[in-house]
Formats: sequence, C-alpha cells, structure tokens
Amino acid sequence: MHISWILSGLLVTDPQETYSFIRSSRKSDRVLTAMETSDFTQSSSTPSSPDKPLPRISILTMFRLGLFQMGLGIMAILTLGILNRVMISELGINPAYATGVLAMHQLVAPARIWFGQLSDAKPLFGYHRSGYVWLGTAGFTIAAFLAVQVMWQLGAAVQTAGGWTLNTEILGWTGILGLIFTLYGLALSASSTPFTAMLVDVSDEDNRSKLIGTTWSMLMVGIIIGGITGGILLKSLDPAETASQVSAEVFSSPLATLQTPLNRLFIIVPLVVIGLTLLATLGIEKKYSRYASRSSLVEREDQVTLGRALKVLTASRQTGLFFTFLLVMTISLFMQEGVLEPYGADVFGMPISETTRLNSYWGLGTLIGVSTTGFLVVPRIGKQNTTKLGCLSVAISFCLIILAGFTQQGEILKLAMLLFGLAAGITTTGGLSLMLDLTAAETAGTFIGAWGLAQAMARGLATFIGGWVLSIGEALFTAPVLAYGLVFALQAVGMIAAIWFLGRVNVQEFRDNTKQAIATVMENDLDG
Repeated sequence: MHISWILSGLLVTDPQETYSFIRSSRKSDRVLTAMETSDFTQSSSTPSSPDKPLPRISILTMFRLGLFQMGLGIMAILTLGILNRVMISELGINPAYATGVLAMHQLVAPARIWFGQLSDAKPLFGYHRSGYVWLGTAGFTIAAFLAVQVMWQLGAAVQTAGGWTLNTEILGWTGILGLIFTLYGLALSASSTPFTAMLVDVSDEDNRSKLIGTTWSMLMVGIIIGGITGGILLKSLDPAETASQVSAEVFSSPLATLQTPLNRLFIIVPLVVIGLTLLATLGIEKKYSRYASRSSLVEREDQVTLGRALKVLTASRQTGLFFTFLLVMTISLFMQEGVLEPYGADVFGMPISETTRLNSYWGLGTLIGVSTTGFLVVPRIGKQNTTKLGCLSVAISFCLIILAGFTQQGEILKLAMLLFGLAAGITTTGGLSLMLDLTAAETAGTFIGAWGLAQAMARGLATFIGGWVLSIGEALFTAPVLAYGLVFALQAVGMIAAIWFLGRVNVQEFRDNTKQAIATVMENDLDG
C-alpha cells in the first residue's frame, strides 16, 4: 500500500507557538536563528511530571498496535480488489465508472486534517484517539457492507438494460455507490488519522521509527491475509467448483451466484476487522499515551491546511521537485490497483478466488522488499540511488506483466507480481528514507503532512486514471491484452519520468535553503 499511512504520525511543532514566535520576529533571519537553536520535537516528548515516568511500549505492544493496520490491509483487498473485479468483470459495469466510485474514498483524504484536530481538542468516549478509532472503524466496515448491497442494485440495472448504458436508473445507483464510498473514506480518515497520532503519543523519539516500521509491515501482512482469505471464501464461485451443481443458465447470471458468498464475506471480514481494532487499541492510550503530560501541544499533519502546505512546497525549488517526484511515482505505482484483477479475469481467464490471490503475491514481494532494503541495499548504495533502483525495477516489472499477458500463463503473471511487489518495496523504503532527509525537523508537520496528503490524493487519482486509460484501451484495441497493456505501459513510462525528477533532487541544496524558504512563506502567510 502507500507510504502516506506511515508518514501521518510523525511528531512536529505546535502551530500556536509557531504563530506567536514568527509574529514576534520582524525579519526572516531572526526566525531562522530561533528555528536553528530550538528543538521543538525533543521538548514536546518530555513528560511534564518526571517523577511519574510513563511506561515504554515493548515490541509485543508494537505488533499489537499493528493489528489495526493489518485490518486496514484486509479491508483494502475487499474494496479495491474484490469489489472492483466483480463490478467490471462480472456485472459489466464500465471500468471508468467502477474505478471512479472506488476512488472517492481517497479523494476525501483532506478530511483527515479535520478529524485530527477533533482528536486533539475533543475526547470521544473519554479518549483523545481511541474513541475516534473505534467509531471510524465501525463506520467504514458498515459502509463496506452497504456498498455491496448498492452494487447488486447497480448490477441488476445494468442487466435489465442489456449492458452498460447511461440511463437514469444506472446513473442513480452509480451516484449512490459513489456517495457510500465517500462515507467509507470519511470513516477511514476518522479512524486512521487519530490512530497514527496515537502512535506518536505512545512512543518516544528513539523508538518511534521501530513502531512505524512494525505497523507498516503489519499492513502488508493484512494485504496478504486478505488475498488468501478472500480466495478461500470465494472458492465456491470457481466454475470448476460450481459446474456440477449449477446449470449453465444460472451460472451465466452473475447476480444469482455472487450475492450469497460475497454478502457472507462482507459480514465475516468486517467483524474480524472490528475485533482486531479493539484488540489493538483497548487500554493502550490510557497506559502509554504521553499526550496529556507533554508541556505543549504538538503540531501534527492534521493541523496543516492544504493551502499552507502547497505554499511551503512550492516556495523552494527542491521541495517542488520532490513533491512532483512523489506525485508521479505514486500515480505510476498504483494505477494497476483498479485493473489488476480484471486483467487476470479477462486475459488469463482466472476465477475470482485466483485473481484475489494476485494481491498476495505482490503483497509478499513488498513485505520482503521493505524488510530487507533498509539493511541490505540503502547502506551500500544510498537512499537516492535505492529509490532510483526501485523505480527502474518497477518499470521492468510492468513490462513483465504485459509479456505475461501475451503468454496467457497464470504462473508467469504470479511471478511478475511477486517481482513487482519486491520492486515496490525497494521504492517505498528508498523513497521514505529520502523523504525523512528532505524534512526539516522544525517544520516536519508541514512537509510530512503535505506530502502524506498529496500521496493519498494521488492514489485516488491513480485508481481513477487507471480505469479511464483502460476504457481508452478498450476503445482502441479489440484484444484485451493490448487494452490492459496500455495501462501498464503508461505506468512504466511514469516510473522513468519519476527517475528523471528524482535525479534533479539535491539534498544539500534543500538543507541550505529550506529554512529561509519556510520562514519567508510563513511570514507572508501571517502578514497577508
């Protein structure tokens, strides 16, 4: 999945202190001097009551917190994986509209700024973070089940019309489905942003990176488990399994065979995710949170407005270059999410259970890449070269995925997906490490918050663009492998473009001018 889920919980400066501090300075050089001689992050993590030190989280507790991220990984497979495949390949819904409604949950990502502020200021159920996590989890699991029910109505409307057409009924159900995925995204923001803020609250400077790495790895474990579980629970939909039990006439009607197993899947798995959320968070905030004991409020990603973030990002040549790199890389990396499973169905003739397992292959590859790159690759060739290597490897992987389509051999596709996951893991680790180098400690919230938000929105755009490119490919080519190949080829080109932007990023230049650029933008913003 994407790097932005890692980034949203890093510790940064209090906005009110920044406002007062800069307001009292008449010139930029005074702002810079004070920023250089103060360490807001360090001071904010020091408890105000040293005689009552709070306990430190153990490795076991880190893995326990990771259960929530694992649940998010499982839900990602249900929404972007299974539902996308069913809508496009089984129900005949136009790919552009199918991926468009799925993208709605990413396009509401700016809402996490507001939910983060709420969790800072207003406790829910007696907790600053946990209450929002619980309520949000209940919300997005319920929304996922409702989305399936609306999907059946949309599928029935398409079936009645004899195929996809833009009549009033189909457009109406499409709009309702898009609204439900918007609510799904809002609930996801309401739970994930306070959760990542809680990761900051319960950790200290010296163990925060371990906590972030552990929980992100658990996210990948969730993707793998989601793919395997979905494949097992949907095994009954394989033609080989149903041929002796269901007549050809009934099997040709997707609604007749899909509803019962999919409804069961979207009841069982969301209940499991709710259980994982409770197991991950119950008692954690009360025992480990440093939020109440810190001497001042901490400016996190959720207190960065989009307008201010864009001003800071565009103030410096280097921040603008790296922002563009992240945007191009993220879109190019995730355009395949909305078309991968239909690709397996339309080109390779795979059943639902087998296309669902494709996510497990790239998830396993990503997990291997993430867990090994930081130890074996980055120390040898550096962060920037590691990221370039990852992007180039991803581009090669997309070429292999296209070649697999011409062979129509499922095993070759699975191998290509494993290599793609490994390349994505290298890219993720290198990009994240470089991102931390390109973040000024005094203004980490502005940089990490804006980059995390940009990546979330880029992922939504990636899903949407992937669907539209597939529709264009289907209009241009009669062979499905060429239509899907157009998507993967565009991703490979995008990765090469990302390497070009990355080659223009200069860490030393960033360090030399970023403080001046940030101070200037903040002064102009406050004075204007």
